Amino acid sequence: MSELPERTDAEGRGKLRRRLFLLAASLQLGCGLIFVNDLRSEWAALDPHILSEIAGILALAFGAALSLHEYRRLLRRNARIERALDTAVGGFQQSIERHFAEWDLTRAERDVALLTIKGLGIPEIARLRNTAVGTVKAQNAAIYRKAGVSGRAELISALIEELIAGIDISGQTPEVVRGDDSPLRAGAKRG
Repeated sequence: MSELPERTDAEGRGKLRRRLFLLAASLQLGCGLIFVNDLRSEWAALDPHILSEIAGILALAFGAALSLHEYRRLLRRNARIERALDTAVGGFQQSIERHFAEWDLTRAERDVALLTIKGLGIPEIARLRNTAVGTVKAQNAAIYRKAGVSGRAELISALIEELIAGIDISGQTPEVVRGDDSPLRAGAKRG
């Protein structure tokens, strides 16, 4: 539930950035038109000042065109990334559902498992589900037993194992492979 407002906030920030960019592009276009109008009125005398104005107009037009091109490229890239993310999220949801089916979890156990994976504690889950703490503990024990794991961390590991199975870690340093990426630990080993 807490993810939805974040995405909405991000979408709102994205819309604001697009509007600001389009406003800046409009200002560039307006300045270019002012320059062109000024140049038109002084066109008869082709002196260094007029040539510098022509160079300025051309540079402004090039900058505006380049900015708009980059903006469109970034919009397309963003759309591709969002599609890939939606596909990954959908794939992860399917993977979770497949595991839950393999483990033969009941509907209540599925709900508790999802809330557990999200990081909620037993009292929070009990409050959200309007059940007793003991009931949630029993459901968690059943989930762990059916999944063949001993706790939350192993449950999460079992769920993401197939997603990271194809990741090549052969080129990683031993610190990264072990998860020892702390600057203090890494620095202590080097120094």
